[in-house]
Amino acid sequence: MTALYVHLPWCVRKCPYCDFNSHALRAALPEEAYVKALLADYRRERERFARARPPSLRGVGPSLRSVYFGGGTPSLFSPQAFERLLRAFHLAPDAEVTLEVNPGTAETAGALRAYADAGINRISLGAQTFDGAALRRLGRIHDAADTERAAAAIRNAGFRAFNIDLMFGLPQQSTAQALDDLTQAIALGATHVSWYQLTIEPKTAFARHPPRLLDDDARAEMAEAGQALLARHGFRRYEVSAFGRDGEQARHNVNYWTFGDYLGIGAGAHGKVTEGRGVVRTEKASQPGRYLADQSSIDTVIAPTSLPVEFMMNALRLVEGVEEEAFAARSGLPFATVRDEVSRLRREGLMREGRLALTPLGYRHLDTVVARFLPPDPDAG
Repeated sequence: MTALYVHLPWCVRKCPYCDFNSHALRAALPEEAYVKALLADYRRERERFARARPPSLRGVGPSLRSVYFGGGTPSLFSPQAFERLLRAFHLAPDAEVTLEVNPGTAETAGALRAYADAGINRISLGAQTFDGAALRRLGRIHDAADTERAAAAIRNAGFRAFNIDLMFGLPQQSTAQALDDLTQAIALGATHVSWYQLTIEPKTAFARHPPRLLDDDARAEMAEAGQALLARHGFRRYEVSAFGRDGEQARHNVNYWTFGDYLGIGAGAHGKVTEGRGVVRTEKASQPGRYLADQSSIDTVIAPTSLPVEFMMNALRLVEGVEEEAFAARSGLPFATVRDEVSRLRREGLMREGRLALTPLGYRHLDTVVARFLPPDPDAG
């Protein structure tokens, strides 16, 4: 076990595009009760993972190489809350500890320094865009000036690793505006940029009242121009939506994409644990009140027939993919399970030789390639 995801579900206001488990805060934040629940949840999950490990490794406490506090808006919680949690977590000396921050709730460099003192060493700032009209259409509680102030405070607080989240393909957005967002993020000192396309997700306000989005050609042109701009400024694309300067890959997310195990604690949190019975997905109650009362998880064992597509939909997102040996190591299935399909994709020029990685052509058709690993439809034919 190398990773822990911690979900803090409250936010100031629910954004119309957001399909994460987030809840607008309508009363006082139950920080004390929630921290206690998280600590109990962590102890339970860690003990469970220890029991699932091979006998030779039981009793050898796995150190966490990454912890990610996501939401919601985790920065609604005090530095003291994170200090209590991180004292209890079993961290490796070089652990990456990321905190998502909303520019509308970021405070002074002094406040951010308190998060650093608590053990946070990486910030992910949810800017989304620097265009004021677009921010209002997205329902954000901040403006561009808030993002600029937050970025300055992050730098002044001494954070070396600093991500900015941006979206593109926004309603009425031009390619020039999308590139200006990236230019401003780079100028603010980000060492990593997450740049992802706006999509309309089910059960969101945008799904009920969809905005008019750009056509596919316009979004493809925008994506290509943005990737070129980031490359010129030293940001290497290593995943579909992730760009980092040298050495600035997000360790926590790379663990997801390489199909690694991770614990998930908090309301609505998901985890993935490999046990004797196979690869197990875990999920906690999504409603905060229910979670506070009961931190047990709902477990789903991934069917062996679904493991190839589960593995590929993660690993093939990485530009460099993974070594062939990773398939057996992470799925528990022999490589022969996927060898024939991999060979066909290589003959078609969609997958590289020697690795489970896509060619530039295959990367442009990622979803189609991944679908080739779906289990057979029992009703087909």
